[in-house]
Amino acid sequence: QVQLVESGGGSVQAGGSRRLSCAASGRTFRGLAMGWFRQVPGKERELVAAITPYSGTTYYADSVKGRFTISRDSVKNTLYLQMNSLKPEDTAIYYCAADNTFPPKESCNYWGQGTQVTVSS
Repeated sequence: QVQLVESGGGSVQAGGSRRLSCAASGRTFRGLAMGWFRQVPGKERELVAAITPYSGTTYYADSVKGRFTISRDSVKNTLYLQMNSLKPEDTAIYYCAADNTFPPKESCNYWGQGTQVTVSS
């Protein structure tokens, strides 16, 4: 079992930055692909960014390319999402996820509880 706990959410003005963290416990997440999803009310959850377990290959949704950076620290068992040049449309609940496949699927077994990010114009 893997437990995931996100932190770092909050309010920020448009153009600002925020870094989300996801601490994993219960077992090492070294062999798992990791990702960040986000969801706004009334819309489906979307994959924002993902990273492979070993090579560090990354995936980004078109809407965040060039602004967001995903990274992982296998020693600290922590996943990060650095978000720069934030826009009001980035407002959402952000979820950390871990999966045996890359990129992580909606059906994956391991999810965090979510952290709210609100970007004001």
